[in-house]
Amino acid sequence: MTKELISDMKAHMEKSVDSLRKDYQRVRTGRASTTLLDDVKVDYYGTPTLLNQAATLAVPEPRTITIQPWEAKLIPAIEKAIMKSDLGLTPSSDGKLIRLVLPALTEERRKEIVKNLKKLAEEAKVAIRNIRREAIEGLKKLEKDKKITEDDLKRAEKEVQDVTNSFTAKIDEVLAHKEKEVLEV
Repeated sequence: MTKELISDMKAHMEKSVDSLRKDYQRVRTGRASTTLLDDVKVDYYGTPTLLNQAATLAVPEPRTITIQPWEAKLIPAIEKAIMKSDLGLTPSSDGKLIRLVLPALTEERRKEIVKNLKKLAEEAKVAIRNIRREAIEGLKKLEKDKKITEDDLKRAEKEVQDVTNSFTAKIDEVLAHKEKEVLEV
């Protein structure tokens, strides 16, 4: 009983950490990455389609993303979609290829991004703590229903806390890695 509850808790916590990693991938660090364009949808013959399903994305230089549409007549639609997104990037096109040049970040902007990263990490930690709380409530219910003993409850609560601490440390590790990446000039 307790093993199932703890493995479910671990799975939920892992999802929280993965969600944080995905959120961090979308944060602009001054270094080009095709993941910045993951949520951009282009009007492809009247159907909203993800950009990476209508064009080839590449990073030829550290601050440049190139977009090569599979059909040349999609270029205006792709440019429009990028302009409408909240990326703050201006596309430039030569008729066959679209280039996105990421400007260098100022020191002030880097500190602002780090502040936002810390906020996202704290939200992930809150999610982890909520999952821990739910697991402990589940364990207490099992003990109340006489399915586990009081000693089993104490052992399981300690294991829950240890797992929670390890996932909190993972979040701190992910934050430190991304913070280093952002502050790197």
